[in-house]
Amino acid sequence: MAQLPTVNHEQFYSILASNQDMIFMHVDDPGDSGVGTIYVSDDRGAVFSKSLERHLYTTTGSETDFTAISSLRGVYMTSVLSEDGTMETVITFDQGAKWQTLRRPQNSHCDNETSTNRPNRCRLLIHAAYSITMMMNVPMLPLSQSSAVGIILAHGSVGDEVSSLSPDVYVSDDGGYSWMLALRGPHHYAIMDSGGLLVAVEQTNTPVNQIKFSTDEGQCWHTYNFTSDPLLFSGMDSEPGSRSMNVSLWGYRNDFSKWVVITIDFRKILTRDCTERDYVQWLAHSADPCGSHDGCVLGYKETFLRLRKDSVCWNGRDYAVTKKLSPCPCTIEDYHCDFGYYRPENSSECVEQEELKGHPLEFCLNGTTEQLQTSGYRKVPGDQCEGGFQPDRKETDLGKDVHQQRPFSKLSD
Repeated sequence: MAQLPTVNHEQFYSILASNQDMIFMHVDDPGDSGVGTIYVSDDRGAVFSKSLERHLYTTTGSETDFTAISSLRGVYMTSVLSEDGTMETVITFDQGAKWQTLRRPQNSHCDNETSTNRPNRCRLLIHAAYSITMMMNVPMLPLSQSSAVGIILAHGSVGDEVSSLSPDVYVSDDGGYSWMLALRGPHHYAIMDSGGLLVAVEQTNTPVNQIKFSTDEGQCWHTYNFTSDPLLFSGMDSEPGSRSMNVSLWGYRNDFSKWVVITIDFRKILTRDCTERDYVQWLAHSADPCGSHDGCVLGYKETFLRLRKDSVCWNGRDYAVTKKLSPCPCTIEDYHCDFGYYRPENSSECVEQEELKGHPLEFCLNGTTEQLQTSGYRKVPGDQCEGGFQPDRKETDLGKDVHQQRPFSKLSD
């Protein structure tokens, strides 16, 4: 039985994601509010603690914007519904220990910035499953690939709420920390050659004959006329894994009874094989290059070899992501809030849930009643930090003598 504080058996729940370390679970709030709370598990997948409140999850069709970003470890993105009814996109870089709103793209203008008295609401909103359900012109969900380190493609709009029926395409090259307006209007897009090539076709009701492509992670885009006889575009695809240089487009021409498929080989453009000089070292999760703790996420730093943005070359099918790991000392950022605790908005401190204050923290685990003695923190599953901040925590089997208490650290090893 999963142990979740103050959750009863009548509340709807759903598993959002799971990995080798932990589970993300949505639990719906009482009533048909369309929002709920995300809980994250310990490394056993049994004891859960609160991670994110007011998580958007519709009660009608079970749509949620929760997205696992595969291009950088520990990164997840989703939508929340604020108290005033507006949507916001939030992101976590440490497997749910802390969530934050997206930064506003520097090259994007907020449509209603001059008409609102809340400039802090002028943020990037990512459109995903919920926007598609609301019949917005969003042809694709956010896209990332493990072989294309740091790259995310997504539809979004900058404003106070979901106000644009035709959102633009935004690109992040650092796993979601910063974003850039890449293409105006909705597009179908794909990541190819392990991130060395991005391609896109505009979503339109008129025939098309152009495909757009970028060799610098979405900073500059070029166009290629792939046919002299435009077609009503329906979709595109390439081989799974994002290593291919071929992309197939399909649609119709005058005869709507037959599909037309056109395959484009971009190997004709990226003719040169990449060499060592085409790659540069890149520290993931880097926000403050001057800080000694910069890049420390989940207990260690990752330094990748990434293709230079100005290198026009072919990674190739044999390309493998190369990285170097460095351990970090533990800080408060390496900990989830414990069972019965949560982080208030814009705070790193874990505080006890109001409804549990003054009550012993007990749960049933493996058929025995256990009592938790905690300062409010437990290490994020999979975190590999060493030394540093080490809060007290232990679980006591109430069916045994008090002298047989077992420390939690043994359970988590």
